[in-house]
Amino acid sequence: MQSSEGDIIKEFTVKGEYITLSQFLKEESIISSGGQAKWYLQDNPILLNGVQENRRGKKLRAGDQVEIDHEVYQFR
Repeated sequence: MQSSEGDIIKEFTVKGEYITLSQFLKEESIISSGGQAKWYLQDNPILLNGVQENRRGKKLRAGDQVEIDHEVYQFR
């Protein structure tokens, strides 16, 4: 799947009602521990549904889209 900008969209399945942004970063091996999320989010812009997001506890749900360093994740 591709976005309008041509980026490849990766699908991510949410197990349960939601996953927090820090849990997602850890699960995708972007960070190695939950404690790193605060520092990672300070230095690396993340877009949640097109809006910059830096709260590590932000709940991500099915239907959300996250862009991190030109990689787009569609939550289902």
